[in-house]
Amino acid sequence: MNDLVTAITTGITAFTATNIDDIVILTLLFSQINKTFRSGHILGGQYLGFAGLIIASLPGFFGGLIIPQDWIRLLGLMPIIIGLSSLLKREEDSPEEVEEETEPSCPSIISNFLSPQTCNVAAIAFANGSDNISIYVPLFANSELDSLLVILGVFFSLVGVWCYAAYKLTYLPAIANFLTENGKTFVPCILIGLGVFIVMENITFTLIAVVSSYLLSLILNMSNQPSPKEQIN
Repeated sequence: MNDLVTAITTGITAFTATNIDDIVILTLLFSQINKTFRSGHILGGQYLGFAGLIIASLPGFFGGLIIPQDWIRLLGLMPIIIGLSSLLKREEDSPEEVEEETEPSCPSIISNFLSPQTCNVAAIAFANGSDNISIYVPLFANSELDSLLVILGVFFSLVGVWCYAAYKLTYLPAIANFLTENGKTFVPCILIGLGVFIVMENITFTLIAVVSSYLLSLILNMSNQPSPKEQIN
């Protein structure tokens, strides 16, 4: 009984300590839900990305090698690409489309997992959690098989809790208002900054990337604004 309690406590502590920043990323992702990007994509992608982290860490349990850190850092290019793509698109949804997008749908589980949106979220989750591997490897290596199974069960349960908490955060008035007014610019900038940080692990370059992407969004906004003559017509 003591071993079970210890394993559960260890699982909760390890997951919380290594994934607290995921709440922010998940909240930003849930704020971008629309007709082509649904909550199912985020949930599936988060589970898929986290499963990848576990698979990359499990060799520690068997005393094997793990994926080289330099290879994992290259996945930081994915949030950079997604952020730049979002800045260049900048297509606003109409109220009718938003209402339609929030209606529940029943796409197949297989199509959800194979969709590009799910794969994008999985890549972000895996790249953002790449540092977790250095913690999970010794944790798994020092666990017995039954304790390891309990820890993994706790981990995957908390992934769902994290997603639910982030989804609910988007409905808080202050957060909802901010993301509604600034989400189209703020979210891509944060994704670009996250990607730069993963690739380079340098906070200075991260800040430069966020500021540069924000300036790019301002330039795009100015170029998309109609001229005074067009407004009169």
